[in-house]
Amino acid sequence: MKKLLNTGGRYLICFGERSNGKTFQSLLFGLSEYIKHGNKVAIIRRFREDFKGKRGSAYWDNLCFDGEGKNHVKELTNGKYDSITYYAGKWFLAYYDHDEEKYITQPEPFAYAFALTEMEHEKGNTYAVGTIIFDEFMTRTNYLPDEFVLFMNTLSTLIRSRDTLNSQPIRVIMCANTISQYCPYWEEMGLTNIRRMKKGQIDIYNYGDSGLKVAVEYCDSPNTFKPSDVYFAFDNPKLKMITGGAWELDIYPHLQNKYSEKDIKFIYFVKFQEHILQCEIVVRDNEAFTFIHKKTTPLKAEDKDIIFTTEADQRANYLGRLTKPLTKAGKKILYFFANNKVFYQSNEVGEIMQHYLNWSNNLLK
Repeated sequence: MKKLLNTGGRYLICFGERSNGKTFQSLLFGLSEYIKHGNKVAIIRRFREDFKGKRGSAYWDNLCFDGEGKNHVKELTNGKYDSITYYAGKWFLAYYDHDEEKYITQPEPFAYAFALTEMEHEKGNTYAVGTIIFDEFMTRTNYLPDEFVLFMNTLSTLIRSRDTLNSQPIRVIMCANTISQYCPYWEEMGLTNIRRMKKGQIDIYNYGDSGLKVAVEYCDSPNTFKPSDVYFAFDNPKLKMITGGAWELDIYPHLQNKYSEKDIKFIYFVKFQEHILQCEIVVRDNEAFTFIHKKTTPLKAEDKDIIFTTEADQRANYLGRLTKPLTKAGKKILYFFANNKVFYQSNEVGEIMQHYLNWSNNLLK
């Protein structure tokens, strides 16, 4: 956290391999700010289920007993409290009274739980929140419709008209594992260099004269080898995120046999973020399939070719949702996806296409 805090960023974004201290350091910072300045903490997740039962009760457990047996709560409060309890979406500092054999909690909570799906009910409430932590903001499939707008509305409810609280800047900390390179937050926040970052790198984004600064860290691995890595040593590229912080890629079907240009019966394109994918429908002998690869040259017939895109475009050949076809051509294209007849140049291409399809499925839900 020190490197990110030293940037002066209002938003501090950190992502990397699992169990490398992202959430721990964020929670430790939030608790420290509360102890020092009285600024409370907001923990944001997508769904209320993320805080139910043991998920909510155990959220701060590592601060009470870390991997080395250290109790940070006791240390920060000079022994006054040694535990954190959870009740009805709130966390309280507490200590265990051995005479009464129960936990004695602080009267006021120091942290609150918020779910993006329920923030419509929070608009009239006021919270003295100085640290906002959006944990696990990156996911593969479960982004909410217009999630970035929901997140901004949530921040507006929590921050109100302030930019400081008790003379301290209000900070928004966003933590995630390296689950997917194609997170909608990158585009919504204008974080253009994410997919080119190296581990250990911190990028700074400024937004004109607004004073807004966003610091992004691709967290380095804490060790070259963790003892637990032995459990994930299978030859599976999906597991490299766990052991080394590499971006997680799914495994997609690759082409089994080459084909010639005369076998291509139709070509369409998909524009997703900075990528253009060329999709070729191939028919030969007893085979019919779609092969998708990156297009590295400009489009030649932008006003004629069928182009699927996430951007609004008034031209009739530009379409949005491949998964909800409204034309005969669209239904024939979807046939190959519905019947598992699609092959990819690489897993990366498969990942790009999958995220476009996820967007297509979520649109207008």
